[in-house]
Amino acid sequence: MQARAVVLEQPQQLSLTDLDLDAAGPADAIVAVRWSGISTGTERLLWSGRMPDFPGMGYPLVPGYESVGEVVEAGFESGLSVGQSVFVPGARCFGPVRGLFGGAASHLVSAGSRLVPLDATLGERGILIALAATAYHALHNVVPGARSLIVGHGVLGRLIARLTAIAGGLPIVWETNPIRAAGNHGYAVIDPVFDERRDYASIMDVSGDASLLDTLIGRLAPGGEVVLAGFYEAPLSFAFPPAFVREARIRVAAQWRPEDLTAVTALIASGRLNLDGLITHRSPTEDAEQAYRTAFGEPECLKMILDWSPRS
Repeated sequence: MQARAVVLEQPQQLSLTDLDLDAAGPADAIVAVRWSGISTGTERLLWSGRMPDFPGMGYPLVPGYESVGEVVEAGFESGLSVGQSVFVPGARCFGPVRGLFGGAASHLVSAGSRLVPLDATLGERGILIALAATAYHALHNVVPGARSLIVGHGVLGRLIARLTAIAGGLPIVWETNPIRAAGNHGYAVIDPVFDERRDYASIMDVSGDASLLDTLIGRLAPGGEVVLAGFYEAPLSFAFPPAFVREARIRVAAQWRPEDLTAVTALIASGRLNLDGLITHRSPTEDAEQAYRTAFGEPECLKMILDWSPRS
């Protein structure tokens, strides 16, 4: 069986290529993808060639870890049924072509245990589950009524702010781009030059800017924590005396875990976590190269999705 896939042949060189899929086993399912998202974090680094050394790194590769589709074949040990809507957090099913993270293709083969069943009415918004789980994984011990700072108002920052509010916290978001700051979000979005607070118990940085760490430590309350929830291509460092005075804590929030997916799926199903307003751009797959450039180059684009629906 073959799939049409986005292939990064090398940095900034993308093609749509027919690739042979690995054979499915009894514990696997084959998914016909309907939508896949473009990540402006890790995929931007893959696209630009600036991705730090990472397991499985190398070109050519199939990117993507935000796919939603329908099960078209289900092995008897997969735990799934034909016709189910599922979220696919990437796949490695393209033989010699690397899957990092392997979700941007018309069809995918994956172990059924990795797939997350979805309510079909969620539609294209299902591609946001990976980022929602990442946001959930980064949050710990939100104190009801306490103000916490989030740096960056892209999709991940917005999801962290929404989850903070669900937990009873009072999110404040720093954003320097007026396009991304605009709108009524139910929480404050401000330029940092207008924020004089230096008593944040928690600061969540999703900017990916390695130069901000000293600034963020200077805004902490004693014993406060900076959570590094972005993906940083440059080394991070900080001046020790200000961190020492505050007894600052620095935590790295890595990839979501299965229990994070379970938790956010339940929040979405209950209606508590709203995913509206986060997908701003859509593109047919035949325009994938331009879609990637738009996703990485236009501040108006919060989340770009590729539509894998067959064209007549």
